Amino acid sequence: MYTLGIYIYIALVKLAAFFGYKKAKLMLNGHKETFAKLKSGMREGTEYIWFHVSSLGEFEQGRPLMEWIKANHPQYGIVLTFFSPSGYESAKKYQFADIICYLPFDTKFNAKRLVSLLKPKMAFFVKYEFWMNCLKALKKNNVPVYSVSSIFRKKQVFFRPWGFSYRNALRCFNHFFVQNEESKALLASIGVNDVTVVGDTRFDRVAKIQELARQLPLVEAFVEGERRVFVVGSSWGADEEVYLPYFNKHQNWKLIIASHEVNDERVKSIEQKVKGVCVRYTKATIDEVRAADCLIVDCFGLLSSIYRYGDVAYVGGGFGVGIHNILEAAVYGMPVFFGPNNAKFQEAQHLKACGGGVEICGASDFDKKMSALDTNQQSLKMAGEAAGNYVSKNSGASYKILSTLKF
Repeated sequence: MYTLGIYIYIALVKLAAFFGYKKAKLMLNGHKETFAKLKSGMREGTEYIWFHVSSLGEFEQGRPLMEWIKANHPQYGIVLTFFSPSGYESAKKYQFADIICYLPFDTKFNAKRLVSLLKPKMAFFVKYEFWMNCLKALKKNNVPVYSVSSIFRKKQVFFRPWGFSYRNALRCFNHFFVQNEESKALLASIGVNDVTVVGDTRFDRVAKIQELARQLPLVEAFVEGERRVFVVGSSWGADEEVYLPYFNKHQNWKLIIASHEVNDERVKSIEQKVKGVCVRYTKATIDEVRAADCLIVDCFGLLSSIYRYGDVAYVGGGFGVGIHNILEAAVYGMPVFFGPNNAKFQEAQHLKACGGGVEICGASDFDKKMSALDTNQQSLKMAGEAAGNYVSKNSGASYKILSTLKF
């Protein structure tokens, strides 16, 4: 049934590509190149370690491990595969992987061919990645397989009465490095006991990002003065309806907005909503940003460094498919606001519990909770310290994983 489902999925992707769906086209084109990339990129006599991630978020979780291996065991090559076109397109030039390509559709034939070609020394599957045919092929070839930063919930198919075959797939892993005790207990309930609770490697990644944060003279000029700075990351239209009314009424704040999309249409829509002087990062001069009320970041790659200049952050997505990376903001020791769609994000629950994260359900709720921080410097300081302490206390998962493995 699983393999039949894979073939149905392939047919749906081809149909979507036929009707012009961009991501489907990218995926199909990428799959056509996978085996050719592997054959041309692999060096004779080199052993490879395989990392598989779904998309960009999982890639960030795998980065600390890949970069440690490259620094400490440069004799190994790293093959990095993606499922999602958005993840692949963002990371296809990643310097610490020797070969980057799509994971071929998980048919039995593709899985056997892939493992026979790679012959990996070991394989890492990050978070939710459980491709049954690949896992079975790896096990058959005696390749050690590890699940890292994984997290499990009661409603997942593994823990359902009909999930027998999926439970068998979990037994292909040599070890699970999970995020929490609940995941360990759930796995134990189905007889999977090679499990260690280490936390989430994303904490190590954001700590490294903070360490390497760039100096941005244009942003530094913008934040000059006594006005506080509110930084918005990965903003969607629904998010703007929530936070912008407050700042249109409170001129004691400056705004930095990094939209999830940076095309001209999106940027114009933000400019039309903001009351005050807006400038675009790629077009503004130092003098122009000093006189502005809102700086719109109309390019990618700067957000993780821009958070350092804020007093309070808002991370978008919580009024849509789910919140984006809130740890990138929290690591700088400031409170982080986000929307209600955050139940599946453990870090959001923990940040709310410690006082460093603030969930809001609409414009009036944002107004109330933002005002509470705006008018109480001590509350603002304590919330920021709680966020920063949460990240620092939960760092170290990568070391725990790597210290148990033999290279």
